[in-house]
Amino acid sequence: MKTMLTRCFLAAAVAGVTAASAQAETTLRMAHFWPGASGINEDIFEAWAETIEEVSGGDLTVEMFPSGTLAKPDAIYEAAANGIADIGATAQGYTAGRFPLSQIVELPGVATTATQGACVLQTLYDDGHLDSEYEDTRPLFMFTTGPGGIHTIDTDVQRPEDLEGLRIRRPTAVAGQMLDNMGAEPVGMPAPDIYTSMQRGVIDGLSFPWEGLKGFRINELVNYHTEVPFYTLIFVATMNQRAYDSLTPEQQAVINDNAGMKWAENAGEVFDRLDVEGKQEAVDAGHTIREIDNPLDHPDWQKPLRDGIESYLTELEERGLPGREVYDAALEASESCATQQG
Repeated sequence: MKTMLTRCFLAAAVAGVTAASAQAETTLRMAHFWPGASGINEDIFEAWAETIEEVSGGDLTVEMFPSGTLAKPDAIYEAAANGIADIGATAQGYTAGRFPLSQIVELPGVATTATQGACVLQTLYDDGHLDSEYEDTRPLFMFTTGPGGIHTIDTDVQRPEDLEGLRIRRPTAVAGQMLDNMGAEPVGMPAPDIYTSMQRGVIDGLSFPWEGLKGFRINELVNYHTEVPFYTLIFVATMNQRAYDSLTPEQQAVINDNAGMKWAENAGEVFDRLDVEGKQEAVDAGHTIREIDNPLDHPDWQKPLRDGIESYLTELEERGLPGREVYDAALEASESCATQQG
């Protein structure tokens, strides 16, 4: 009888340890829209996931869902908010009108590199300027592309007038407004849809950073590039609050230690490197590349861009939002970030 009781106690103890271990080991589902083989997935998200697993001693693992396989690109943020995904990484502009203050960083002249843009966006969030826009999730880190230009199949764009009537894919409404000011016909669609849309003749070109041309294989379809840095696309990697709250204090500490500016700037550095590679790919293919330096002061380009900035800030004011205050803070952060990285 005593032996049987001892065995029962041992079995219960082992079961308790097993249950505790199972509870401690957590797999987080992470959704994003970049291709699985892209440098963005491998060098940012997979690198982050590997760091989380290593630092946690295997208590935390991340299951990656690239290419919009868990949620469509324009639904990834909502998927993170409602728990379909534990973590989501997406472009804020894919959810039109939801992140208007964050999208101030998309305006021309705020950032000249992805590393600087990531620093600016993360600084605005860290300083509390953007708190109200992310109350339904727990942001991990924010980042941006490098400046986006214009890329077309068969039109050599040297002045805004050359865009007249062209159907140009725009990533967000902010960039779309700039394109509309230039005379183009902006067409909204997520990045993964661009390749087939160009093949089918739905669009004549697109606005994109060099990194995107490489990551989504767009250099295969376009022949002309105009380096007119008129927008920067912003992103957020964010976590479902309930998923975070369910973690042990030790697991939460691992997440907290791998969030914020460190990973924002890591992401920016990856984008900057891929921008160089994307442009080199176009050079090697013999494409025509036009460079427009300082477009906000360029006689041909400054009016549509400056008008676009003013229009966006006025729109925010009409909505009762502190647009100009955040814009000034973004420019201040831009200068500070450039100095730090210089």
